Amino acid sequence: QVQLVESGGGLVQAGGSLRLSCAASGRTFSSYDMGWFHQAPGKQRELVAAISSGGTTNYVDSVKGRFTISRDNAKNTAYLQMNSLKPEDTAVYYCAAKPRSLSGYLYWGQGTQVTVSS
Repeated sequence: QVQLVESGGGLVQAGGSLRLSCAASGRTFSSYDMGWFHQAPGKQRELVAAISSGGTTNYVDSVKGRFTISRDNAKNTAYLQMNSLKPEDTAVYYCAAKPRSLSGYLYWGQGTQVTVSS
């Protein structure tokens, strides 16, 4: 069982930056793939960025060059650095974790709101 707690959301002007953190419980964090999802009102939850247990990263096209996902296994924490934020980035952001062997994410945080004003 893994518990995830996000922090770092808030209100920022367009062009600004935020860093989201996802603190995980448990001693097996380093073996999990981690992902950041966002969900805007009336839209489906979408995978924004992912980092494998080995450190390989992937991004949705809309955030490439602006967002960076990283992890610190010693701190059991994953991060999402978000730069050059746009109003369309406004959403609830969730972190999620899955064992390497699974294709779907198994554990979810409670979400943190990110609002970008124009």
